[in-house]
Amino acid sequence: MSVAEDTIVRNRALQTEWYGEPLGERVRPLLDRLGMSQSGLAGVLGLSAPMLSQLMSGQRAKISNPAVLHRLMAVEDLVAGPGFDALSPAGIQARLEEIKADSAATTSGMRGAVSGRVPAGPAPAGREGAAERAGGRAAAEPARLVQALLREVASAAEIEAAAGLIAGRFPDLAEVLRVYGAGRTSEAEAHFARTVLKEPAAEDGRGDRAVMP
Repeated sequence: MSVAEDTIVRNRALQTEWYGEPLGERVRPLLDRLGMSQSGLAGVLGLSAPMLSQLMSGQRAKISNPAVLHRLMAVEDLVAGPGFDALSPAGIQARLEEIKADSAATTSGMRGAVSGRVPAGPAPAGREGAAERAGGRAAAEPARLVQALLREVASAAEIEAAAGLIAGRFPDLAEVLRVYGAGRTSEAEAHFARTVLKEPAAEDGRGDRAVMP
């Protein structure tokens, strides 16, 4: 095995640890569902086309900007949402433009949600009822920010190990680490809504796939 091939194998293994699976395997289904080129999706995520190609091929291992990870998760949520198939091409493009314009690098969304103000912008597709959409939006933005932050600084295994060390004395803090650091996006949103927004727990989750950098 050449040095380049060895690097790709190592990088794909790291991506599996950090993101749940190699990034190529996460991104290709999105391209198929959206009918987009790598270049088009790279523009939505805030990456150059060569950078996205290198991440997908394993030539690079890590998404260095948490905002890019945030947008990738938002695109995955869009495609997996129950209303996606009903969207017109123009509607899909409009949602992608919203994701592209979203700034996960700031905490303005988190501050708005904590203070009770719903961040500006339409709610995610497929949610029924204005009250439900507003509450979901308020929880989704800050929950994903916390996820992106934790998963930028540590792997899922490291976060789980840290939670295990403190679980005996600080169980609530350990739960936060596990939910946001290694849990599903829907679990993080539900936890934020329950603990910060003081909303009642939902009877069932949305079934989001775990996304672990």
